[in-house]
Amino acid sequence: MAPKLSKLGVALQSPSSFLADTHALLPLIAKRGVKYGWTTAPARSKATPGRFNQVSAGLPILSASPAAALKRKDFTLPLRTGAMGIKKGMTAIYDPETGKRTACTVVQFDRVQVVSHKTREKNGYFAVQVGAGWKHQSNVTRPLLGHFTEAGVSPKRHVVEFRVKDATGLLPTGQMIGPEWFTEGQFVDTRSNCRGMGFEGGMKRHGFSGQGASHGNSKSHRLMGSSGGSQGTGSRVLPGKKMPGNMGGQQVTVQNVEVLKVDAEKGIIVLKGCVSGPKGCVVKLQDAIKKPWPKMPVVEEVVAKVEEVAA
Repeated sequence: MAPKLSKLGVALQSPSSFLADTHALLPLIAKRGVKYGWTTAPARSKATPGRFNQVSAGLPILSASPAAALKRKDFTLPLRTGAMGIKKGMTAIYDPETGKRTACTVVQFDRVQVVSHKTREKNGYFAVQVGAGWKHQSNVTRPLLGHFTEAGVSPKRHVVEFRVKDATGLLPTGQMIGPEWFTEGQFVDTRSNCRGMGFEGGMKRHGFSGQGASHGNSKSHRLMGSSGGSQGTGSRVLPGKKMPGNMGGQQVTVQNVEVLKVDAEKGIIVLKGCVSGPKGCVVKLQDAIKKPWPKMPVVEEVVAKVEEVAA
């Protein structure tokens, strides 16, 4: 038979008094919510700013709307579209006065045309779809062939998108873009896929020093060694461990590349320095976002339209 509570020395308590004593023993927990002042919404006149909206510090109010996302990119999106070409190789230009040698990269334009547009009302952002090259219609799928036919352009081998700031940067469909789209002396950002090297070991891929050349080492001179401990790491290989694997082939962006020469007749543009990628790779060019916009009629018209709309 179970013992009585009176014999154990435990006094019966009402539920309300028991909960009150329990809350008194628990630690104080900070409450979060709108009525406690913890919020990410714009602070009201009498409300305390939230931890992410510090109005007193002069910081802008955060927002997650699509309009706010586009507004945050006002200073990072170019005013006009870019272009793409084919890397033909590297050469050098000599200054006739000083004899200074400057290494440069030659990029050739091949029938670059505007294929379509992306608008904010339909797609959520502004962009210009640009195609380059040529492809036989028998090697193009029917949906893509209809896409080119609707735009009134020939089938393109390469198609990419270039985001622009607003609708003033959208060019008419079918317009040709040549090397004269850029001017000598301006700066551009280049994007291209670097040279793929296939499956490489740890020494070439990550710069490992390798193992000793002698003292008992046999056929393990270029091996990476241990990939992890035993009990200290849970008897496993930790995620993110640098190991042999596929190397290269990813997109590399080179910013602030100066345009040395523009030849509209031959369809080439000469860039200062090197550009990532092997010969024959596709290079995407667009106005540098960390340099002043080039002084060109197209850009000046876009700036005038933006200022007019803002006014």
